[in-house]
Amino acid sequence: MTPERPALLPVELWEQLSEPLQVVISAMVEYYEQRITQLEAEVQELTARLNQNSQNSSKPPSSDGPHVKRKPPKPPSGRTPGGQPGHPPHQRALVPVTEVDAVIVCKPKQCRRCGEQLAGSDAQPWRHQVVELPPVRPHITEYQRHRLKCPRCGITSCGDLPAGISPTCYGPR
Repeated sequence: MTPERPALLPVELWEQLSEPLQVVISAMVEYYEQRITQLEAEVQELTARLNQNSQNSSKPPSSDGPHVKRKPPKPPSGRTPGGQPGHPPHQRALVPVTEVDAVIVCKPKQCRRCGEQLAGSDAQPWRHQVVELPPVRPHITEYQRHRLKCPRCGITSCGDLPAGISPTCYGPR
């Protein structure tokens, strides 16, 4: 089997070479073509990495350097921050009173303007609910393995853990 002639080498010159030399030249050309392809991919990756700045990547602005020009700040829109007047409210739905754990009634004792004593109840009070997650507490089971001494031979034997119990101090969760 004769080696394949490199495209850059003229046919006349290729035919003048001995077969071992043709094999060596073909192998070298193939190796360098692969190496050039690999280096071109590396150069492309490094160029892309070199062109990154804080505007087109997750790099912080302080890493840009003095040559990068900043975009001018946007002019103020005239709108106040937050929800705009007339937008639909987004509120958490209240839990029905039957599902609430505790109801604390907050009634004013006197008028906030004149100080007159107040009595009675509001038919539809303003409801404010606070959701509190219970503290996470681990469930701990203690296994007491007794060691008992044999009255006959004097050897101490220890009780075994039940089947499926880990010998470490932590369970499956």
